[in-house]
Amino acid sequence: MRRWWTAVALGAVTALALTGCGAPAGVDGNLTDDWPAPAAPQAFVPAADACHAAFQAVGYLSGYNPVDCGASHRVETLHVGTLSGPEAERGTPPKAGSAGMRAAHAECGKAVNEAVGGDWRSGRLGLTVVFPSPPAWTGGARWFRCDVSEIQSLDDTSVDARTGSLRGALRGDSPLAYRCFSPKLEKDQITEMRPASCTSKHRAEFVGVWHAPDISYAEFRRTSKRVHRACRTLIAKYAKVPDDGNLQYRAGTIFYHPFERDWQNGNRGVQCFLWVSDRTLTRSVKGTGNKGLPIT
Repeated sequence: MRRWWTAVALGAVTALALTGCGAPAGVDGNLTDDWPAPAAPQAFVPAADACHAAFQAVGYLSGYNPVDCGASHRVETLHVGTLSGPEAERGTPPKAGSAGMRAAHAECGKAVNEAVGGDWRSGRLGLTVVFPSPPAWTGGARWFRCDVSEIQSLDDTSVDARTGSLRGALRGDSPLAYRCFSPKLEKDQITEMRPASCTSKHRAEFVGVWHAPDISYAEFRRTSKRVHRACRTLIAKYAKVPDDGNLQYRAGTIFYHPFERDWQNGNRGVQCFLWVSDRTLTRSVKGTGNKGLPIT
């Protein structure tokens, strides 16, 4: 009996083969050609509009821990760019002062200005460019982050923890924007620019950012007279008074310039302020003409 059942079973298999009955439709019997190809690995790229509790000088993936921008944080990425050209072909990430760093800083400056609603140097903001780590760079990463923070003051660039995004931070009546100041003097030297209401007594007012030429930092420091002259031109435009030889009798100038490292990285923004030493002001001189800024 067992041999009979075996014969029947073998005969059934043979019949199937002879009658052409095969695999179901769409199946070719080849087990090696129907698997989809694995997806290509995707390199990590940080997100824009992401906030961070702490700074990253280098963009190590292990230190990338975004937090809700509604929670306390110290840094916000407002733009993520991609480095291209000869600097992207180098074997290591751009160093401070390199052409790659300056290119990234320039792109960051434009993107951040658009995001915050004005030149980022016209308010209590700091900008940092962050590149990938050396291993990530070797693996092909060419992104850079444009990180922005709220700083304490003109004289203290330490970072405040904050809540909320910095997008639009310099639009309208922003508390971060530079306006009027009551400078602190010691032996005829200004040691601190203390913010003041423009409707209270003050002697200085922010008038704009002068973009210095692409010269060395040492040369820039040697040409302070040119900086004061450039700031006076901004004063004339701001107050709507003639930009002539009498301007120096209307107001003096105060300026803040980038640190040497920032200068080397491409920051050429000089913050200019008008200054009156013989009287106090109780309102903004913006657009007030001769009445607001008379010759004295």
